[in-house]
Amino acid sequence: MRRRAEPESARLTDIVFDPTDMEGMLARLEELRSRHRELDQTIDELESAGGQDIQVMGLKREKLRVKDRIVWLSSKIMPDIIA
Repeated sequence: MRRRAEPESARLTDIVFDPTDMEGMLARLEELRSRHRELDQTIDELESAGGQDIQVMGLKREKLRVKDRIVWLSSKIMPDIIA
């Protein structure tokens, strides 16, 4: 059985953490947050219009992957410091 390839936007590995490019990392974080909001809005619109469950489920999975990337990148930019 062949797995469907994940879209490029869904992979954690496409984020390269570069501590010397904090501006770039913050910009990438904002892009991810924007994509998360777009997915949320699209899901809401599809659900209210009676959209196809399979399509909505796929978008929800992508939204979760984006959320994981946001959390990962946020933790790299602002690590938890136990004082």
